[in-house]
Amino acid sequence: MTRMDETTKAADSGVTDTLTTPEEWRGFLERYDERYMKNEASDQELADLLDEDEWDLLEEEGRLEQWLGEAPSSEEELAAAEERLGVRFPPSLRGFFLASNGWKRVKGWVDLVRPCGEVAWMRDGDAGSSVIRIYGEDPANDDYVQLFRRSIEVAGGDDFWLLDPTSAGPDGEWAAYLFAPKYGDLQEFSSFSALFHDGYEDMD
Repeated sequence: MTRMDETTKAADSGVTDTLTTPEEWRGFLERYDERYMKNEASDQELADLLDEDEWDLLEEEGRLEQWLGEAPSSEEELAAAEERLGVRFPPSLRGFFLASNGWKRVKGWVDLVRPCGEVAWMRDGDAGSSVIRIYGEDPANDDYVQLFRRSIEVAGGDDFWLLDPTSAGPDGEWAAYLFAPKYGDLQEFSSFSALFHDGYEDMD
């Protein structure tokens, strides 16, 4: 049986503006990728993505010239995903998808941020339903299990990125969570944008 630790609120990162437009996200993701490639990527990952000149530019100036993200989602793809799930995504998540429909290089124990067509309820995924079953064995975890059942999983791997559509702020943003099943840690953020930015700050 697994017991959940108390949910922790994310520390204030100093970010005051939530990223909501594709243009804001594009600029942030370019900076995110530069920091990730410089500080986190393996030599093999760099060799697979960059030619010699691009690698030299990254090492010498800490910047990338090419876009390594995904193609943007269309409004039609977003609308189809929202209709499938029965929700309208919060502004920061919509802006992200309209800049890059998914993201493959993520700090920490998350494999990727899913494209909008693969975003699903945590309860419907194999990994998510397994976590819900295991954590549900302890009645003390009921609040967390209920959160998992009503949350959308936007990124997965060893850890999960979750958004709770029942907890929306006045700006339309949903509460976001980083959940590490191995340790029972659940960290809360004010939005998808704040959750993504936390990984960026952690690479500094």
